[in-house]
Amino acid sequence: MTTDTTPLVWVDQPTDLDRLVETLLRSSRIAVDTESNSLYAYQEQVCLIQFSTPEADFLVDPLCLKDLTPLGAVFADERIEKVFHAAEYDLICLKRDFGFIFRHIFDTMHAARILGRREVGLASLLKQEFGLQLEKHYQRADWSQRPLPPAMLDYARHDTHYLLPLRERLAAALQQKGLWELAQEDFERLTEVSVPVIDLSKGPDWNLAQRYNLSPQQMAVLHALYAYRDEQARLANLPHFKILSNEALLEIALALPKSPRDLSRLGILSAKQRARFQEGLLTTIREALTAPPPPRPRNGAPDEAVLARLEHLRQWRKQVGRRLGVESDIILPRDLMERIARENPTHPDDLARLMQSTPWRFKRFGGEILRVLQEANFALAHP
Repeated sequence: MTTDTTPLVWVDQPTDLDRLVETLLRSSRIAVDTESNSLYAYQEQVCLIQFSTPEADFLVDPLCLKDLTPLGAVFADERIEKVFHAAEYDLICLKRDFGFIFRHIFDTMHAARILGRREVGLASLLKQEFGLQLEKHYQRADWSQRPLPPAMLDYARHDTHYLLPLRERLAAALQQKGLWELAQEDFERLTEVSVPVIDLSKGPDWNLAQRYNLSPQQMAVLHALYAYRDEQARLANLPHFKILSNEALLEIALALPKSPRDLSRLGILSAKQRARFQEGLLTTIREALTAPPPPRPRNGAPDEAVLARLEHLRQWRKQVGRRLGVESDIILPRDLMERIARENPTHPDDLARLMQSTPWRFKRFGGEILRVLQEANFALAHP
């Protein structure tokens, strides 16, 4: 099961990509992973896509290949099982950067969670199952650099090389414990994950202001500082934390320094940061002090009845999770639990409609969920 005799194929030309797609489309099961540069760029991007079949490992270079459309047929093919580890992040990145649609996946991390495993990282699972020791040195590496050194290439291939045999072990355990259908409905839900809309310039929320007792003036400055940092990060093509930390912005907003000496006395900026950003920070603060505070967002909190039902469901799933030896969200995913609490179904048909994407859970827990809701509603009506 070592990589010593397995071919490693670097794919950075359209003809090579076409050959890879032909190979993958002939496969019934493939392993997939990605590497991105989130620690090194303002807007992260997928810098490497790894594939493994039983015969070879492939590394696809999206920075060189301008059109990865041919891979879409592989990801959307129902006949081919795509095996990921911790699939959600990879799926979001691949959808965001390339618009791929996914069908038929298997997530080894989620499978391990369903089985009640406590250590579900890839390195831990491979050590548990096969006695393998994976190198973790390049987890925070810059995958946008080219050429990638041999050690990083080797690291990348290991992330998919062992996924197929790991999948076999976990799938057998799921079937043995009668949890295969539960896993399949979760894998199907994962394929529908959407790309979050993130406003990189958005400032802190009002919870932060309440936690630190910020005045409206300080809140206005903090919002302006977030916008200033975002502009600097975009110009430098760096992530926000490599410009100024959230903690530094909060300290500055609390202190409201008016001069270079005031800013220096805070002791939170390096000499390099002061040289680069001192003038911009002080200008931002002066302008924000004369601006109105940002509008308080509308309160979208659910009403007390919804919160009460949610708490009853939360306690119920926690108890069931302890009884079955799994994390509580395996019993009832949070998004589904919140929807049930809001809509408050009282009839099995209504609950079945809400749980149509999780038929195994409805069959196993539907009656209990309706009972919990009934108890919550009774408590609300008889305080």
